[in-house]
Amino acid sequence: MHMQRSSALRGPIAPCIRGRRFPGLSLWAVLLLAAALPLAAQAPTPDKPAADKPAADKAAKTLPPLPPAAHVDQSIQINGKTLHYTVTVEPFPVYGKDGKETGQVVVTSYTVPNAGKDRPVTFAFNGGPGASSVYLNFGAIGPKHLNIGNQGDSPSDPTTLTDNPGTWLDFTDLVFIDPIGTGFSRSLVSPAETRKLFYSTEPDIEYLSRIVYDWLVKYDRLTTRKYLVGESYGGFRGPRITYYLQSQLGVAMNGVVLVSPYLNPTIGQNGDLSPIPWMVTLPSITAANLERQKKLTPEAMADVIAYTEGEYATTLIHGYSDKAAMEKMIARVTQMTGLDPEFVRYSGGRLETEAYLREVHREQGQLGSIYDSNVTMFDPFPFSPDQRANDPLLASIIAPTTTAMVDFVTRVVGWKVDARYNALSYEVNEQWDRDNDLRRGSVTQLRQAVAADPKMRVMIVHGWNDLSCPFMGSVLSVNQIPVMGDPTRLTVHEYPGGHMFYTRQSSRVALRKDVMQMFATH
Repeated sequence: MHMQRSSALRGPIAPCIRGRRFPGLSLWAVLLLAAALPLAAQAPTPDKPAADKPAADKAAKTLPPLPPAAHVDQSIQINGKTLHYTVTVEPFPVYGKDGKETGQVVVTSYTVPNAGKDRPVTFAFNGGPGASSVYLNFGAIGPKHLNIGNQGDSPSDPTTLTDNPGTWLDFTDLVFIDPIGTGFSRSLVSPAETRKLFYSTEPDIEYLSRIVYDWLVKYDRLTTRKYLVGESYGGFRGPRITYYLQSQLGVAMNGVVLVSPYLNPTIGQNGDLSPIPWMVTLPSITAANLERQKKLTPEAMADVIAYTEGEYATTLIHGYSDKAAMEKMIARVTQMTGLDPEFVRYSGGRLETEAYLREVHREQGQLGSIYDSNVTMFDPFPFSPDQRANDPLLASIIAPTTTAMVDFVTRVVGWKVDARYNALSYEVNEQWDRDNDLRRGSVTQLRQAVAADPKMRVMIVHGWNDLSCPFMGSVLSVNQIPVMGDPTRLTVHEYPGGHMFYTRQSSRVALRKDVMQMFATH
C-alpha cells in the first residue's frame, strides 16, 4: 500500500502521482525517504551477552523482548485438493555498523513442508511508507482472506478469515515482511537514529534486502527460484530491492510482480504545460463511470486508452489555439466520465483528482476514495472548501485488518507478544524522509535489473479505478522502456477494481492465473 498525505488524512497506501493536489496518500502504504546504510551495517553477528547489548539505548529499555519463532500447521482446499502448509512468525535482527542490534523485523512465512528446493519462494512487501504486509497477506495472495475494501464494507464487520481461492501458496512459498515501524517490527534505537537508519529510501532498501538474504540463508533456499511482490510504495521498493539484491548481495530474482506500484512520481508533474498528468488520471475516472454503468470491459478501456494517447493529448497540447478541438474534447470527456458538463468545462477537461472525488458523488453527500472512487462514505464536512475526512477506503480497513492479524498471530499461530500491531503507521509516514531518491522513482532500477538478467520477468498490475497509482502512469512509463529480448518479459495488466483490486474475488483469481503463467514461463 502506498499512503498519500493530505491535510486531513494519512493512509496506508501512498498516491503514486504528484502535482495538482496529490499531496500523498496511497492504498496499503505511503511515501518516502533520507540517509544511507551500508551493507556492512546489516552484517549479522552472533548473539552477545546482555552486557554487550545497547544498554544505553532508551528505546530498547522500554520494550519487552519479542518472542522466538512460533509455528502452526494448517491446510487449505485449492481446486479440490488439500494443501498442507506451515505458518511461521519470527523476528529477524537488523545490525548496525558496530555490530549491535538496531531493530527487529517480524516475518510471517507460509511454507509447504518437504516440497524440495525446486519449490519457488516469493517475498512480499506493502507500501505506505508505514504499511505492514497484512494487506497482501489477507487481502490478495495468502492462504487466508479477509473480506475488506469493497463498497459497503464496515470496519465493525466480523473479521472472519476464509480460504482464499486467489492464493499463490500452491505454486510458491510466501514470505511477508513488515518493515521497521509496521506490524510488530520495531526499532531498538533512539527516534533520531530510527529516522536515519530506517525511514528513508536507501537505508530502507538495504536493510529489507538483507532480510530477504537472511531468510534465504537461514532456510537453505538460496538456490531455489525467487520472486518478489510489492504493492504501492512496496512497488517502489520492488525494483530497487531487486537491483540491490542482484548487484550488491549476489541474489537474483527470477521474477517481480508490482501491484499498483508507486513507480514513477515525476510523471504526474508539470500539469500546466504537459498533457501527461491529465492523461494519467482520465482513464481511471472513465473506468469508474463505466463500472457504474456496468459497461466496464477490456474492449471499452482499450478505446479509452487510445483516445487518451491520441486526440486528448493532442488537444491539451494545442490548448486554446484550437477552440473547436477544445469544445469537442470537453464534450467527449463529459460523456466519458459522466460528470456535470459545467464542472468539466470549468476544469478545461483537466480533471484534478481531489476535486473529482468530491464532485462525483456530491449529490448523495458522499466522498469517493482515491483508491477506488466507487468506494464511498458520507462527507462529514460537505461545505468545507477542502476534504477534511479520512479517505473512505482507508477508514474502513484499518480496524478489521489489525484485529484479524493480531488474532491470527497470537491465537492461531501462538506467537504471544506484548506489543501494539501497526497495520498502518501514520507516525512512520509522517517521519519519512522525502528525499531525492524517492522523487526519482524506481524506473531506473527497473530498467537496470531487466537489462542485467535476460531471463527475469516483470509483471506490473493495476486496478482500473485507482487514482492513487493510476494504471496509465505505468503504461506510459513502460512505453518508454526499450524492448530487451523477449517483449513479454515486461508487461502491464489491468483488472476491475481500484488500488486494492484484489479485494474483488474475480480480480484476485485473475491475478493468480496471470502470475501462475509468469512462474511457469521461466
